[in-house]
Amino acid sequence: MDDDPHVENIDSVNIAPRKTPASPDNAPSAENAPDEGTQQTFRTMELSDKTHLALEAAGYTSPTPIQAGIIPQALTGQDILGQAQTGTGKTAAFAIPIIERIQSSGKKAGPRAIVLVPTRELAVQVSEEFLKLSKGRRLHTVALYGGKPIRGQIEKLKRGVEIVVGTPGRVLDHMGRGTLLLQHVSIAVLDEADRMLDIGFRPDIEKILRRCPKQRQTLLLSATVPPPVKRLAQRYMQDPEVLDFSPRNIAVATIEQFYFTVIGEKKFELLRKLLEREQPRQAIIFCRTKRGTDSVHRRLSRTSSKVACIHGDLAQNVRDRVMGNFRQGKVELLVATDVVGRGIDVSGVSHIINYDCPSFCDDYVHRVGRTGRMGREGIAFTFITPEEGNELTRIEMRINSQLKRDEIEGFESGAVRTSKSTNNSPSNSPNTTADGEREAPKKKAPPRPSSRRTRRHRRAL
Repeated sequence: MDDDPHVENIDSVNIAPRKTPASPDNAPSAENAPDEGTQQTFRTMELSDKTHLALEAAGYTSPTPIQAGIIPQALTGQDILGQAQTGTGKTAAFAIPIIERIQSSGKKAGPRAIVLVPTRELAVQVSEEFLKLSKGRRLHTVALYGGKPIRGQIEKLKRGVEIVVGTPGRVLDHMGRGTLLLQHVSIAVLDEADRMLDIGFRPDIEKILRRCPKQRQTLLLSATVPPPVKRLAQRYMQDPEVLDFSPRNIAVATIEQFYFTVIGEKKFELLRKLLEREQPRQAIIFCRTKRGTDSVHRRLSRTSSKVACIHGDLAQNVRDRVMGNFRQGKVELLVATDVVGRGIDVSGVSHIINYDCPSFCDDYVHRVGRTGRMGREGIAFTFITPEEGNELTRIEMRINSQLKRDEIEGFESGAVRTSKSTNNSPSNSPNTTADGEREAPKKKAPPRPSSRRTRRHRRAL
């Protein structure tokens, strides 16, 4: 690593958040954000009239803490490593400075800014945000992602674009074809960096960054900052300003979080009864596998016409149509794999149901983050089989909070209902849905509460 020409003062890169009091010369940190009486507005920022008009047209009045912290720093050209959960407004936090700092490049010049994202859906969402916030400017944005014909993307690149938003694989494809040149890029953004590294995009990201000019601004946004993200920052960023907007308690305060203990064979029956009880406005039901997603979707579709599913095997036009219908409220129940676990902002989601317990703790954080967005209230339920007690414990340790035990009157879960079986059962973490898991030995269960609203059980760790 020391021989890499991009390495700049590795030892000086401090990944710990800087704790500075809010002042005119310092952007407020998440913990030092102004109170409601002195809340900063976009009008107090040094933004152009065109940006103010675009913000007003979009209905943006006051910046979120991450926007208030990142925008002033990014406008100066400073490299920034920002840590924040999804649903906090971070897309606008990097989009606004990019729009302010770059100029129209002309038809033949290459892009001035590139934003890398982990999923196709997020590429579409981020590009739409750029289009909305650049209203009134002659700035062109293109989304580059797989599953769509590449010819149309090539034509847009030929006409000239200032901003490229794309997944690493498709961006590399265009670079290999010579249809995307990065020598004029002055700003590079890595959005959802931890997720991109989780799914194996690190080599692609590094190839892309090496093709960008060394003298550029780099913004790295990530919900978590594990060692791989730190190494990426050390390698490709120059003395980044580190801003941490993650709450001390990772579990969003506006989200109630519960778990059910249930054997695999009873999961769908539990799901059906839970939906009857909760009557969600909109819900995302997360499954671990594509096959499991199809199965749950098929069974729910027998009783409801407002159900859809989304996973990686679906054609891109189908995925786009499903997400469009979900955003418009035409779909009330979306059965999904983790393809929508990060970065998708649908404000109407009231419930998250983890039909399959996520394999990784961070996946739980991001699944649950699909509700309770921008301060709204939400509720999340997780189905735990007797073999998944260790996974539940790891999740609770990760979020520094205990999930509350929930039950439905009259429903027999078939699971052993003791702390020992819940906490100490060996974890299988199978790579299939739990529908075929063996039934745990049944024991006489203690009396159940009449409803979740009147009594809740808390399992000791």
